[in-house]
Amino acid sequence: MAYRRELPRDEIPEADTPSGLEDVLEFPLVQALLGRRSRRFFLGASIPDGPLAFTSRSEPVPLSELEQMLLVTAVGGNTGWHYLLARNEHYAPSLSNYAGSAGGRTFPSAAGFHTSELFFTDDTGIYFLATRDAPALGERDADGRLDLKALLAAHRSRIRKVSDKRLYLPPRPPHVEGHNTWVANQPGTTLFIPVADLAQHFIGALCYLVQNGFCLTDDYNHRSIPGLERFRELVDVDHPFPLSYVEQLCLGEVTVELSTGCYAGTLMLQAMGLGGWMYDGLDRNSVLGASGEPDVPGLGFRYDTDPRWSLPNPTGLPGVFEGFCPPHYPDMRAAVEAFCQRKYGRGGPFNPETPGPYKDTRSIRGSARVHDEVFKECVTRMAQYIHDTFGKFPATLPSTYCLMFLQAHHLDLEYYDHFFEPGAYLRTHAEHMTKWHSGH
Repeated sequence: MAYRRELPRDEIPEADTPSGLEDVLEFPLVQALLGRRSRRFFLGASIPDGPLAFTSRSEPVPLSELEQMLLVTAVGGNTGWHYLLARNEHYAPSLSNYAGSAGGRTFPSAAGFHTSELFFTDDTGIYFLATRDAPALGERDADGRLDLKALLAAHRSRIRKVSDKRLYLPPRPPHVEGHNTWVANQPGTTLFIPVADLAQHFIGALCYLVQNGFCLTDDYNHRSIPGLERFRELVDVDHPFPLSYVEQLCLGEVTVELSTGCYAGTLMLQAMGLGGWMYDGLDRNSVLGASGEPDVPGLGFRYDTDPRWSLPNPTGLPGVFEGFCPPHYPDMRAAVEAFCQRKYGRGGPFNPETPGPYKDTRSIRGSARVHDEVFKECVTRMAQYIHDTFGKFPATLPSTYCLMFLQAHHLDLEYYDHFFEPGAYLRTHAEHMTKWHSGH
């Protein structure tokens, strides 16, 4: 399978559509919720010892391109326009201006920041899907429905191959947790890796604070951030939020963003009859490429070390996914400007020229308050202080972050029939090979 960055939609073949696709479209949500289980034993797998020891008599069967695209779209997909937030009393009647993206996706993001993107890997290499700044990749009909084939084609055109080799993770701790060494990222499987730009999310949080009249104090060092007094008319400098609290909040928010994307993919697994599960049993620095071991390149992210930090700090994959912080920006003012440009520039959610779902989209998008120079100076003052004081941004969190992963594979039903009572898998699993892979 060789993806190209710009593949015309009409190159998606219409013929040979498997009958299982119709089952996906008709699969009940309640059955997906109640039928969800981590089903790890795949075709070609082996558990060498213990009470569940078993060796598959089959060879691994990689996901087809259609199977993979359904999951790619489920985990990181754009589903039309973001509807934005309607109101905030603090700056009414202007439109609430938190969001970072004009497009909506299959998963939510705190205040609509949407800073994450999706990587995935299989036997043919490592791939990157960019959707956080995509416009609506599908137009809804009057009943709110999207054309699935057109949506899949649009997402396929946005996939970029970044390596010809599968992500390499040695099947041993600390790279892979002990209970996952036999199953994680094995031949025939596809591993989905959502990654958040936590630096950008933290800039969004600083903007959010200032938009609502608040600021930070450095409780790690028990001191105020110098220079905030001059912004007293904009923020409440006498009652600041602790830096540690806001960092914990941001880490929780991006974890929810990454996890709900994986959960959307998990529900799709049930509808398709694929095995797999969502999990965090991979070392995030090994995945990103910050393990410090040259033979474990991970996704190839740039990272730094510092005696002040307990762990390396990955900041991004140059030219592909770069965190909104140095060294990818010369300073935090440049990163703040980039975030504001994402919001108000071409294609941004608060640019009047950006299309949208409203009857008068131009007027609504244009009603948002624009971050003026004083506002950006206040945000930059806090951001640059954090970077200068702690040597990175955010202060104690990684600049880019991954935690939850989704793996998909074809189940070896013989294993489940051998060990389990009936009901260990769904009808879609029982019929999957017949309906999706008639040659097997």
